[in-house]
Amino acid sequence: MSRVIVMAIFLAGFSNVAADDYTEVRDLIIDAGDLDELLVFAGPGSLDVSGVDGLERVEVKATIVIPDADEDDGKAIVAKDLTLSLEQDGEAAVLTSDFDQSFWGGNSNGRIDLEVRAPHAIAVTIDDGSGSMDVSNFSSEVEIDDGSGSIDVRNVGSLHIEDGSGSIDVVGATGDVTIDDGSGGITVNEVGGSVIIDDGSGGIRVSDVAKDLIILEDGSGGVSFSDVRGTVKEDG
Repeated sequence: MSRVIVMAIFLAGFSNVAADDYTEVRDLIIDAGDLDELLVFAGPGSLDVSGVDGLERVEVKATIVIPDADEDDGKAIVAKDLTLSLEQDGEAAVLTSDFDQSFWGGNSNGRIDLEVRAPHAIAVTIDDGSGSMDVSNFSSEVEIDDGSGSIDVRNVGSLHIEDGSGSIDVVGATGDVTIDDGSGGITVNEVGGSVIIDDGSGGIRVSDVAKDLIILEDGSGGVSFSDVRGTVKEDG
């Protein structure tokens, strides 16, 4: 299916808020009347995705930061290497945010910090490179594939996380929670379904689970749990 760009607003501005950094802010908006999924493909930078009851569009505030660049260099890098778009593909809103690393070679530290607001009933899928992530207030399924950086999830439906490294903190899920983690501490609380964890290293703390707790693997780090009202199984 062809991809149709339906951004209603695209605003850009820039300022040098830090003496050695180039900063530019862009706002993207798409109508969500016929959408049931939000897909986010993000490179370096923080990510804050929140569901809002009654909201009928997807809103994105993107803060682009190029460290150690003046205005001319910053504009040139953004013009040449920035990928930033919010598009409709069928029934999904697709947000893409990244830099082409070829301009900087292998040492790029430019980033795009994203603040995203979407209808709370929409399903969310996130593929993120690096940077901290906060996801909150979605009643449907949330899926996260993250390279590195902390992950903080609050009040979602079902949740699936695949993470390379960084801490994971989950509070409030009405469905099942599944976590496949490379390294970093994991904390899970207030789950209406079951919790399944496959962990390489780092401590695991789980509490207030309505159904089962299954630890498939725990490479290193302690495991503690409380108020699990189903079966507890530790295979690792």
